[in-house]
Amino acid sequence: MSAPYPEVGDWYRYTGGELFEVVAVDTDDETIEVQHFDGTIEEIDFDSWESQWQDRAFEAAEAPEDWSGSVDMEPENNGEEDEGAPDRQSAGPLGFFERSH
Repeated sequence: MSAPYPEVGDWYRYTGGELFEVVAVDTDDETIEVQHFDGTIEEIDFDSWESQWQDRAFEAAEAPEDWSGSVDMEPENNGEEDEGAPDRQSAGPLGFFERSH
């Protein structure tokens, strides 16, 4: 059974339960970058991808409902207190333009 071709945005689960997402595929270098749920980035070459699939080290999975674990941000750090953050009133498509003039 051949491994599925990795597509950016696809989610997989290691046998131990850890989720990861394909975040980049480089066909020239034959590498796949995956981001683990904790935010760690790992590079896997095409041969290892195929081998791990054959060994059933991972399987296709659904994206988690709460994927914030893969984002390097504390829940309370949502940018609202940051002086550079846009205010909610001018958050429309022209908000930045209107604030800069």
